Formats: sequence, C-alpha cells, structure tokens
Amino acid sequence: MKIKNNVRRWQIHWMLLGLIVLSLTHCKQDEVKQEAGFDPSKPVVVTDFYPKEGGAGNNLVIYGENFGTDPSKIKVMIGGKVAVVVGVKNNSLYCLVPAQAYDGDIKVFVVDGDNKEIANAAAKEVLAYTRKWLVSTFLGKYYEVASAFQEKEGPFDDCGAFKGIQWLSFDPKNPNRLYFTAGTSSSRLIDFENKYVSYFRTGLDDASVMTWKIDGNQDMIVSHNHASDTKYGNYIFSRQSNFVQKQAIEVYSRGVRGTLIHPQNGELYYSRFRAGDVRRYDFNTKEDKPVFTNPYSGIAIYMVMHPTGDYAYLLEYDKHFIMRTDYDRVNKTFKIPYTICGEAGIAGYADGIGTNARLNFPVQGVFVKNPDYEAAGGDQYDFYFCDKSNHAIRTLTPQGRVGTFAGRGNNGTSGYANGDLRTEARFNSPQAIAYDELKKCFYIGDSGNWLIRKIAKEE
Repeated sequence: MKIKNNVRRWQIHWMLLGLIVLSLTHCKQDEVKQEAGFDPSKPVVVTDFYPKEGGAGNNLVIYGENFGTDPSKIKVMIGGKVAVVVGVKNNSLYCLVPAQAYDGDIKVFVVDGDNKEIANAAAKEVLAYTRKWLVSTFLGKYYEVASAFQEKEGPFDDCGAFKGIQWLSFDPKNPNRLYFTAGTSSSRLIDFENKYVSYFRTGLDDASVMTWKIDGNQDMIVSHNHASDTKYGNYIFSRQSNFVQKQAIEVYSRGVRGTLIHPQNGELYYSRFRAGDVRRYDFNTKEDKPVFTNPYSGIAIYMVMHPTGDYAYLLEYDKHFIMRTDYDRVNKTFKIPYTICGEAGIAGYADGIGTNARLNFPVQGVFVKNPDYEAAGGDQYDFYFCDKSNHAIRTLTPQGRVGTFAGRGNNGTSGYANGDLRTEARFNSPQAIAYDELKKCFYIGDSGNWLIRKIAKEE
C-alpha cells in the first residue's frame, strides 16, 4: 500500500509538472507572439501621443500599432527634428522632444538594417512646442589657458575676451547700444546694429557703475571707485560728444560703487564704500546731502531703481543680503531701508522667503515685468540679480521669495557650460546683468569666464 501510494504520488507530481510546463510554454508563445517585431504586411499607425505640449528634453509617449520592438529600427521626427528614441513596444514608443521642434508635427518611421525607410505614419495632431529658456555664449572667446587671453576691438565673432566686467547698461535712447564698465580693465561698447565691440574710454582708473540722466540729452553718468577723500566720484559723459567728453559732478566722493537716478524727479543717489552711507545730489540746486546711513560701513552697496520709482533695492555685496528703501514722493528722497531677503553677514546658497534665503555676494540686478502678476494688481516686476559667488542668476519676487533662475548645472557651482538654465548652464562669478525689452532676453557679464553670456528662449 505504501509503495502503491508513493507511485501514485509520483504519477500525480509528473502530471502536475507536465501541466505547468505546458502552461509556461503557452505563456511564452503568447508573449513572443505579443512582442513580435515589426510586421511588414501591416501598416504602421499612430493613434495618439502624450503629453500634448512640451519643450526640448521632455519625455513623449507615442501610441499606435506595429512599431516593432527594436529602437534601432525606429526613427521619430518632431517638427522636422530627429528625436531620441528611448524604448519601443508594438503599441507604444518612448522618446525625447528635440530642440527647436517648433512646428510640432510628429512622424514615425520604421527603417531596415541600412537605415532605409520601409514604413511610416504621422500623428493627426501636432505637439504644442514650448520654447525653452537657454544659456548661450553671446560675445567673447573662452580661453581655457588664461595666458592665451587676447583683448581687442572687433566684430562679434572676433573681439577677444573681457576682463573685469562690472556693470551692464543699455543706452536709453538707443537700444542697439549696450555699454559695460570694467573696473580697472577696459570698458566696452557693444554695438548690435554694426555687430561690433569697441573700447569705451572713460579715462578713469576704476570705472565702477553707470547710469543715465532723465532730462535733456539723457547724458551718461559713470562712477569712479577710488580711495581718496579729495577726488570726485561721479562724472557726466555728454551725449553731444558721443560720450567722449566728461565733466565731474563737483562733490568729493570716495569709493562710489552704486548710483541711480530717480526716474521721475531726476536727482542722483550714490553710495560710498568707506563712509557706509547713501547721499543725494540735486542737478538743479547743486545741493549734496546725506539720505541715510547704511547699517554697515566699508562695504559695497549696489543700487537698482524700480521702474515706477516707488522703491530701490540696495544689494549689500559684502554682507550677502538685500535691503529695500521706499521713496518719499512728498520730500523727494528715500527712506530708511529695511531687509528684504538674505541675512546680514551670513553667506550661503538657499532659495526661500525673506531672511530664510541665502546669498553670496549679490551684485547687479534688473527689474523685469511679469505678465502673470497683471490680474492680481500691485507690483508687476520680478527682480533678477547676479549672485556672484553662488555662480548663479537668482530671482526675487515682490513677496520676497528668492529662487534660482540659471546656473549651477549638473549639480555643480562654478564653471562654463551652455544649455538648459538649471540642468546644464554654469557661470563663473557672474557680475553684471541687463535685460533687452525688445528681444526679451538677458545679457550676463560672466566676469570669471571673461564673456558676455545670453539667456533667451530658443530662436
């Protein structure tokens, strides 16, 4: 009985094993059948895709029939550009949206071993292509070996490199002219109309910042950063002389790092490094008087005026924070400033609101109108500024929130790389920034790389 029972058990085991093998064989056959490659007797069909909009580098899934299973035998074109195919199964394929796929039409091709097209299909809809913001090199030559540096005037494609970039400023009467001061190095004029870069000779041994008068010819004002208590700190370069002739504003000013002109009333404000204060100069009365004392002396205070004239930001360079000073329109002067973001004396890198944010030597900034704010009313401008030692371009909203706009790509900090704002682009001590209202793009004085970089949507 025991032997008979064991035999019966073994018979049952073998029967079950046979059933399992048979079942697995059928499953494998079904799987092979389901994952069969491209069938040349059947058409390739594109039925849908997702998402319906996207930009360069975004993932895209295309649904359909008879794509096959070999990614090397599939070619995808989006907006006339070749997309990278990541994976494929018969009814779906996965790819990355290529750059500059503006038209958005989607086509799928099956190719043979010689890369010849043997079947194709197109989507009925088009992808709504979103142009990405990208960082590029606009002007100057990048020198990997510093000793190979060349400084020269010349056309855009042969103008050497630029040391000591301090401050960028568009001519308010001619948007085709962008100037930059360069401290103890050579200041330049960037002429967009003639695509030429030339020297702008200030005659100052340390040209720090630049601003413009609002009346008459809108003459240029360039500040002189020096260490004397018996020298003038600001000079007017006349437009009539094509900014060749200059006249001093006859007020002794030591270590001027920041200047601004009020956009409605026209008076000049300037900061002094050693004294740690901000003063007001009236062009009509020639009166020069203090406005307020800065919380710290012996620091560079860069100043940027809000387009409405309602307030200005003070970028407290050496103390790593930004203050705001509101304008008193009755008395035509600025009020005592208060902190808007960062924490005085604490350098670091952190996005956040107000004093939770961390900055590291903030320098020049520019206000840019944000259309998303129009419905809510109130302040319509975001502030973009160079966070020099964080090697990034940061943003500051009217609510005091600091974010990172560009730089620090590939989990890095400083460097030189173009491409996507956050994942690829790198800067090296960006110092200066200007915004082109007509072209809707930014120009960055990348002082550590001796270049002018550009931030714009794909062209």
